[in-house]
This record gives sequence, structure tokens and C-alpha cells, in this order.
Amino acid sequence: MSQVNEAAIREVVYEVLAQMWGAEGGDKAMAAPVVSSSGSGPGARMTLRELGPAKQGTVANEVVVALAPAFGDKLKQQTIVGIPHARVLREVLAGIEEEGCKARVVRVLHTSDVAFVGLAGAKLAGSGIGIGIQSRGTAIIHQRDLFPLQNLELFPQAPIIDLEMYRAIGRNAASYAKGTTPSPVAQKNDQMARPKYQAIAAVYHIRETSFVNLDARPVELEVQFS
Repeated sequence: MSQVNEAAIREVVYEVLAQMWGAEGGDKAMAAPVVSSSGSGPGARMTLRELGPAKQGTVANEVVVALAPAFGDKLKQQTIVGIPHARVLREVLAGIEEEGCKARVVRVLHTSDVAFVGLAGAKLAGSGIGIGIQSRGTAIIHQRDLFPLQNLELFPQAPIIDLEMYRAIGRNAASYAKGTTPSPVAQKNDQMARPKYQAIAAVYHIRETSFVNLDARPVELEVQFS
């Protein structure tokens, strides 16, 4: 493992421990009403504002992008390979819009599992199609009438997902929403990705899971990029 990755692991572990030691009871489980995600360069910042409980969509071409509990406002606001969450979300939304569909963003708080996050989004979408994204960058395209561990497309290796792939994920989700069957998004093959990032991926998941609130309903989000 490279020195850069070792340093990243130490930094995330220290952050997790610091927040666990400084947390007050149930405060860990709830996201702040208004949060900002920062990074460097144009489009690397965003503000997420909670609008209340997410409602069932009625627009036939609507795709819901469901964010896991810590995405965009906790755990350094970047994926496992350092892509700012703001840029990830921006590309996904752009891909949906390129296909002429409407995007809506919600935060799922009752689970940190990407399959269940994506399914929750799909059930809220007017089209029945949802995209789930975890803080570490793992993503899924789901459909509301499928079982949780079924899916339309799964992207389990966050280290190999770049911005171009996130945009393609948005486009494909929109294609499914329009009733077509697109070719699956091409995924790279890196045999070393799992062993190289396994430790930090586990820390990301533990941290994200610490913000799960089993009784919380999905929350509607307003997104502003800067």
C-alpha cells in the first residue's frame, strides 16, 4: 500500500475516533438541516438544504438520486479516491438531464447499504428508477419493483469510478426511466482495487453507518453548486 493511501487511512481513522469521542448521544445519527461540501476548483462545492420528508414522485420521467446518510456533509465530503462529493453529484445530475429526464435528490437515513439506499430512492421516483450513492463512492441503479439485492446496474468498486462514469450512470438511469434498455455502463477492471482500499473502505462504511437512524424517513434536499 502506498504512503499516500496509508496517510489517507490514518486521517479518516483519526476523524472517526475524534467524532466518536466528542459525540453526544443521538447527535451522531442525524444530519444537519443545512450542510456544505467543500473542495478545490470550480464545481467542487455544494450546499444541501433539507426541505422536509421526501414525497412520492408523480412525474413519469423523474429519477431520484438517493444519498447515503453521510454523503456530502460528513467524512471529508469526498469519495475513497478523493473525488469531491459535489462533483460526483453534479455529474450524475447532468447525466440525467442530458437524457431529458428530471432529477430529484433525497437523503436516506434509515440505512447505509447502497442497495437499500438505491431502492428507497427508486420507490420515491415517479419513474420507479433511483440511483443510490454511498460516501465512499459506491453506486447503484435500482428499480422499485425489484428485491433489494437485485438491481439494474451495480458499481461496487468505488476506487475505479471516475467522473465520466458517474455521468454515464446518470444517463443510463434516465434511459431506464424512459422505458429503454441501455448498454450497461462500462466498468474498469482493477484486481488490486479491493486489497488496496479495503481498510479505508471499511472505515468509510463504519463512519457512514454511525449516522443511520432506523426511524428516520428519507429527506428531500435542495442542492446548490458553487
